[in-house]
Amino acid sequence: MKVKYDKEVDMLYIKFSDVQISESNEDKPGIILDYAADGSVVGIEMLNASIKIPKPNIMELEV
Repeated sequence: MKVKYDKEVDMLYIKFSDVQISESNEDKPGIILDYAADGSVVGIEMLNASIKIPKPNIMELEV
C-alpha cells in the first residue's frame, strides 16, 4: 500500500495495488474509488483533502 499527499493540489491518494484501473467512480463529492476489472478496489483519491481530514500530510501506520 502506498499513500501520497500532494500539497500543491491538496489531493490524497491511497494505492492498494499496482493492478490496472478499469473503472473509477466518485462515491461522494471529491472521493473517487478506483476499481480493477474484477471489482476489487485499487485506490482511493480524495480531492480537497485538507478540508475533509485534519493534517492530511501526517500519517500514522498501525499493523
